[in-house]
Amino acid sequence: MWAAVESIAPKIGCVPQTLLEWVKRVDVDAGVREGVTTSEAQRVKDLEREVKELRRANEILRLASAFFAQAELDRRLKS
Repeated sequence: MWAAVESIAPKIGCVPQTLLEWVKRVDVDAGVREGVTTSEAQRVKDLEREVKELRRANEILRLASAFFAQAELDRRLKS
């Protein structure tokens, strides 16, 4: 395999290590080799991004809730 990769890589303009990684990625995606497929990795990345956004939104809502609760208390004390 390595000999074939070393032979082909310069012809397509990349280093052998890169071509070998591409071949491994195709094998994983095809189910020939163990590992996380490209689509699964993208799904995890998307879900992690969504979790981060939701945590940020929850923090904003928590702070807004505390702010308005304090404003309501201040309003009642002044009345």
